[in-house]
Amino acid sequence: MNKLMFLSALIFFIGFTACKPKQEEKAEAGKFTVTSPVLMDTSFDKEYVAQIQSLQNIEIRAKVKGFIETINVDEGQHVKAGQLLFTIRPRQYEAELMKVRAEARTADLEMQNVKKLAEKNIVSQSELAMAVAKLDEAKAEVALAELEYSYTQVTAPFDGIIDRIQFKTGSLIDEGTLLTTLSNNREIYAYFNVSEVEYLDFKNRNDNSEKSQLTLLLANNQPHKYKGHIQNIEGQFDNETGNIAFRAKFPNPDYLLKHGETGKVQLKMDLKNALIIPQKATYEIQDKIYVYVVDDKNVVKSRNITIKQKLPNLYIIDSGLSTSDKILLEGVQNVKEDDKIKFDFISPEQVMGQLSIKM
Repeated sequence: MNKLMFLSALIFFIGFTACKPKQEEKAEAGKFTVTSPVLMDTSFDKEYVAQIQSLQNIEIRAKVKGFIETINVDEGQHVKAGQLLFTIRPRQYEAELMKVRAEARTADLEMQNVKKLAEKNIVSQSELAMAVAKLDEAKAEVALAELEYSYTQVTAPFDGIIDRIQFKTGSLIDEGTLLTTLSNNREIYAYFNVSEVEYLDFKNRNDNSEKSQLTLLLANNQPHKYKGHIQNIEGQFDNETGNIAFRAKFPNPDYLLKHGETGKVQLKMDLKNALIIPQKATYEIQDKIYVYVVDDKNVVKSRNITIKQKLPNLYIIDSGLSTSDKILLEGVQNVKEDDKIKFDFISPEQVMGQLSIKM
């Protein structure tokens, strides 16, 4: 009998000591922080993948057939408009030019003789007209030969940077052969695609949005040190993607940016009366976002919300909440549906202040 009483007392003592920490833990878990969504004007930087293109980028092609006699520039070199780039062996075209010039001089002498005879009525006016026509034809041949001869001197049409040179000195090339490309990178274009909704929001803003400054993030995620602005918007939407292309222009005096690079354009978006909550007040289940709303009886209820925009530490709410709702801010992982809790309420202004958000 004494052994039985001893065992009963021991079991009671162990059960008492085991339950006590759980009760204390539950009491501690009942201390929560609650706040409310807040309406405020804010702005954020929307990022768009951008394709960078030179202000001018052209192919330099041979206009005549022949051997490359000289290459007067190097790859990556800055050149000026009119600077000589390549010489295609000009001897054949020079000889042709000398020939047609001689023919033109002969035609001119013949015309002068016929003119004197026509003035004395020795030959008819029709013969004079034929001599003049023959001279005009010879002059046209000279002009054509001079043009072809000029094609043997390949010059830069504008200031720019030489790209890869495709052939070496002595190479035989045909008319139309690609010699190199030339890029004017003093300024660059950044093309990026915007959805229809974002386009309409952009156009409906009251300020002069096209003149607002843009930031260009480079491939290493560092900002280009020169600000740009939107210069143009294409005339129609892409039926397959539902997007429309914007063109932004950025200065590039250091020639850092090259044709064909990629980056991200940051477009500043202003939001009026946006409903905002901290991200830490939410949790996610199967790609859906929820918050715990505290009702009038201090009972937590999960509620699905939809997000309009994600900001650093914040969500802009599209639907599911109002400013009158109380949402669980701290301890989201420590409660479950229909738990009754005790909490301290913190004003949304104080919460935003802790997150360094300007109201």
